[in-house]
Amino acid sequence: MELNSSVKVLYGVGDKLEKSLNAGGLYTIKDMLYHFPRAYQNRADVRDLSDESSYGQYHSYFLTVANEPTTAMIRRGMNLLKFRAFDDTGKVNITYFNQNYLKEVFHTGGTFRFWGKIEKTKRTLSLTSPAYEPVLPTKILEPLVPVYPLFRGLNQKQFIKLQREIVDNLSTLVKDFLPESIRISQGLPTLQAALCSIHAPESEDMLNRAIKRLTFDELFLFALSLARLKGARSSVIAPSFEDTDVSPLLSLLPYTPTNAQMKAIKEICIDTCNSKKPMSRIVVGDVGCGKTLVAAAGAYLACKNGYQCALMAPTEILAHQHFESMAPLFEKLNIKCELVTGSTPRKEKNQTLSRLKSGETQFIIGTHALIQGTVEFKNLALAITDEQHRFGANQRSSLSQKSMGAHTLVMSATPIPRTLQFMIYGDLDISLIDEMPPGRKKVSTFVVDESYRQRLNAFIRKQVDEGHQVYIVCPAVEEKKDDADNVYDYDPFASLFEDSKEPPLKAAVEYAEELSTNVFPDLRVAFLHGKMTGKEKDQIMLDFASGNIDILVSTTVIEVGVNVPNASLMIVENAERFGLSQLHQLRGRVGRGSAQSYCVLVSDSKGDKAIERLNIMKTLYDGYSIAERDLQMRGPGDFFAPSGTVRQSGQLDLGIAQNCKDTLLLHSAFECARNLLELDPTLSSQENALVKEQVDRICSEKAGTIN
Repeated sequence: MELNSSVKVLYGVGDKLEKSLNAGGLYTIKDMLYHFPRAYQNRADVRDLSDESSYGQYHSYFLTVANEPTTAMIRRGMNLLKFRAFDDTGKVNITYFNQNYLKEVFHTGGTFRFWGKIEKTKRTLSLTSPAYEPVLPTKILEPLVPVYPLFRGLNQKQFIKLQREIVDNLSTLVKDFLPESIRISQGLPTLQAALCSIHAPESEDMLNRAIKRLTFDELFLFALSLARLKGARSSVIAPSFEDTDVSPLLSLLPYTPTNAQMKAIKEICIDTCNSKKPMSRIVVGDVGCGKTLVAAAGAYLACKNGYQCALMAPTEILAHQHFESMAPLFEKLNIKCELVTGSTPRKEKNQTLSRLKSGETQFIIGTHALIQGTVEFKNLALAITDEQHRFGANQRSSLSQKSMGAHTLVMSATPIPRTLQFMIYGDLDISLIDEMPPGRKKVSTFVVDESYRQRLNAFIRKQVDEGHQVYIVCPAVEEKKDDADNVYDYDPFASLFEDSKEPPLKAAVEYAEELSTNVFPDLRVAFLHGKMTGKEKDQIMLDFASGNIDILVSTTVIEVGVNVPNASLMIVENAERFGLSQLHQLRGRVGRGSAQSYCVLVSDSKGDKAIERLNIMKTLYDGYSIAERDLQMRGPGDFFAPSGTVRQSGQLDLGIAQNCKDTLLLHSAFECARNLLELDPTLSSQENALVKEQVDRICSEKAGTIN
């Protein structure tokens, strides 16, 4: 068995099971080894049957079987197996459905450790389909049992067995790439020990140490890879823009740009004037701060110097909005600007692409359609990507690769704490737009609980009656079914034994149905979520932007993108489930028109920290200040989430480090990387050979992102 061996080398994996594993992206032993648990069952938390505080929650119980199980068919296709069990403090009825084979497992007098949720009806206790393990003198019961993200055709017991086979072979599978001096200075376990503990932890402390080591590894390699990617760009020769006068464009504007916008434009001029390497710059700023003007200035510079520019947006409606705002300006400057999206008719698209190839079209705006193989440029010099974390790494790189050496400008609406900017944007130059255009009204923000529901519905009605539109954001797509895995979610950087008492999640699909059927049957209610196709999402957003939808119930898919000035109310359900920066972005979806706008954060959370965080939103409106508070209260993990900023910076994906709440660990990983590169810039020493191998692999996988 080797790390690159197929999963078929594992005992019991045939063609059918291999197909199930492959469907989840697990092809090799390494894929399996780094497929970490999503939660842990704390089976060391043993309770007595008489402990009423444990009822309704998952706990362990040591129980003895009181009688032989009985079975019965309660309806066609549904069998019931029942027996009673007891401990020194009481007795309980245990039930399993469609598992009659358990008659051969449970016998009178047998003692088992059960894991499940006790329910009490009058004086009777019941336990339905609990996990079980026989208590035997020769068997050690594990205190923490992992629960893995699974795929169709797999179950937890089966998957754990496969993982244990891999863990048993760790000594020959894994070499520790981290230099010993760094590992010891940071107080980290070996890689073998960490991987063993993440899959089969013997204690909370060992699990936390394992997570710390694996998180450090990701951040450390991330820092080294950023340095490599940035260095690779310096060897490419880029087009030089001799004429950097943007005043003809600015003179057409009905307003005066802010100082922050002018500073960003100047930085782009400096990057592209007599440049020796391609510009690689990210423009970061709050929603509505004016990033689009900065992008337009960059496009104008490219076109007036005889080159072409392309702007890629993640959705058709956003591409249309950019085209509608920019094309009239560029037409007045005698610069031909065109639009290409997936829905552009073939004949029209072919004609546009022909003009693009000949150079007649100087500025092209579009969606993923711009990166198709049929799209050719005469002399592309600037590739702009808007809301670029919505694109995959290959999609992002394909646009700039339409011309070797093209300058790159990306835009992000996620303010990042200044203490993290160097780390997260280590491979990009940063332009911060930390000033809002004058005259924009603040969005009035309120925090309410469920008791305000009727008043809130009345306020929704009032906004719609006044001709406005409403967003309602829910944290889930659909209601969560009963968890068959009996999972007790584990937050690696919180207490292992902390059970979440947060209110249940409100789901977009069911809530939209409730609103349209029972609450606002006379209004136009629609829902939007990430599981929809791109075409479906674009159509709904287009309908909303056109005023054909009164209330849009959505997941955070509307966090970025479309501009709807008529939307005046943003309601966020289960607001305690969102980070402050994410709430700030959601709030930025409204307040774009002339009417006073509102953001209502709904939460029934009783936690002091959750209440404190939400109250911050009532008084803070600056994205950078909010980001700093988010960092202080929740750690850096939010800024590494799949929809977060590391993906925006475009180069590397993180796994377990997405959950990091330890800012000191983040700083330590980057500091160790910097110190290592100072001593060995090319990682050519024998001690760093394994580190170099890891960095080479990562950069090779992401080679498409290097301009």
